[in-house]
Amino acid sequence: MTETAFDIPGFDLDAFVRATLAEDLGEGGDITSAAVIPADARFAGVMDSRDAIVVAGLPVALAFFRALDPVVEIEMLVADGDRAAAGADLMRLTGNARAMLTAERAALNTVQHLSGIATMTRAYVDRIAGTGATLLDTRKTIPGLRSLEKYATRMGGATNHRMGLWDAAMIKDNHVAVAGSVGEAVRRAKDAAVTRIIVEVDSVDQIEPALAAGATHLLLDNMDVPTLRGAVTLVGGRVPTEASGGVRLDTIRAIAETGVTYISVGRLTQSAPAADIGLDFALRA
Repeated sequence: MTETAFDIPGFDLDAFVRATLAEDLGEGGDITSAAVIPADARFAGVMDSRDAIVVAGLPVALAFFRALDPVVEIEMLVADGDRAAAGADLMRLTGNARAMLTAERAALNTVQHLSGIATMTRAYVDRIAGTGATLLDTRKTIPGLRSLEKYATRMGGATNHRMGLWDAAMIKDNHVAVAGSVGEAVRRAKDAAVTRIIVEVDSVDQIEPALAAGATHLLLDNMDVPTLRGAVTLVGGRVPTEASGGVRLDTIRAIAETGVTYISVGRLTQSAPAADIGLDFALRA
């Protein structure tokens, strides 16, 4: 399979690889490989998945190996976003043994984490198929890994919510408490020339004041299914609606069927278990 360029806006892959390897190598380097493996030894290996997964992060893994062995030979067997069955091979690689063993943990950690997110995301996407609702991620990400984690949710079929505090206003209960009311908080955002104004509403009676003041998106927080259905009816398509709070795989279908535009799920990045992926060095090259 042909390698494709990996480019996430705002994410510096080279800097990420350098920092991750520096964290692992410290000042002493890989003392195990240096002591045990001859400098010119070569090995071939296969990265495989022990779980059925949706793949994410292979180009990052490739970058770790290339950083330590620029001429490593890598054959990509699947692409990010693909489903892979348990036991499937993901990539084959042949190169300097020390470099491969040194890069192994950083490469696997990344693919395990991102594939875990993509796999959970795809399960939620599949559960709401046909309802018309769109799955969103959240800002509940590990500091420093947001760009990668949100990339993984895209590989699983979700749409990114806000990337940060900068690309939309989200007025929540604490903002309302300080501003004095939902309407006043929205008016202040409009006065500041904010164009995307998401308003979290905890009760149906906050909907009309938020819309009257200029909200462009309503986040219906922790509402049960009947309340959500009534809120969607009340909004009447004037702005997109988003269900959020405590959404689980066993409840998301009923939530989607209320007619909400979006459903946001924090656990996609906050709680997804890592996929079981290994790298087996089977042959001396």
